[in-house]
Amino acid sequence: MKKLLFALALAAASLGTATAQTASVASVAAPTAAIAAPAGYTESLTETVTAIYHTGDAAELRQLAGTCERAASVNPTDWLPRYYQAYALLINTFQSKDSDEIKDKTLDQAEAALAQARALRGDESELLALQAYLYQGRFSISPMTRMMKYPRMVDETAAQAKQANPANPRPYLIAANNLYFRPSMFGGGPEAARPLFEAAQVKFAAYRPANALLPNWGENQVTGRMKKYAATAAAAATAK
Repeated sequence: MKKLLFALALAAASLGTATAQTASVASVAAPTAAIAAPAGYTESLTETVTAIYHTGDAAELRQLAGTCERAASVNPTDWLPRYYQAYALLINTFQSKDSDEIKDKTLDQAEAALAQARALRGDESELLALQAYLYQGRFSISPMTRMMKYPRMVDETAAQAKQANPANPRPYLIAANNLYFRPSMFGGGPEAARPLFEAAQVKFAAYRPANALLPNWGENQVTGRMKKYAATAAAAATAK
């Protein structure tokens, strides 16, 4: 997962690489009668999701979001194509050099896709976690003007995701990033966030997705952050 841009100093470890994570997560059945997926659907969507996890190219992420949208039209009762469409569009905004206005419009599209995934009654914890991440995306576009709104919304939504599934590691990661980049005068900073990163690390270590298509991103971010904590501690010890 490549390095993200959280303006003002936000540079969370990347979100592009698929890695093993924590918490068994099961999707909820769609509200309408299931439609049998066409031949090759699962394999094609798996290939698309893998590509999303492994790229940091903004243009490719937008193309992959379009592929997910087409997959959703092929299998309209499956929430996962809309989920990954939203995810790819979100990561696009972290990686692109678009104007703030265009980034906000891209996140509008991501929000719409996520709303469709929720209408299909996808996994509530994962959907809430991604919603919290979308709020971080909104914040990163203009931290100075959005500081009083979006960090609070991130915390509230991540807390709801934890409540929906306490074993899901992603809400802990998102909350940790939110605290890590918060000014120390507001109770944030690296040391304040460390317990949340540690909790996320434990949960990722226990996570076993029920199948290859369920959300499976974020562990590399936690691993990268914990390595930085260890390096800082080692440097401090050497300096003594």
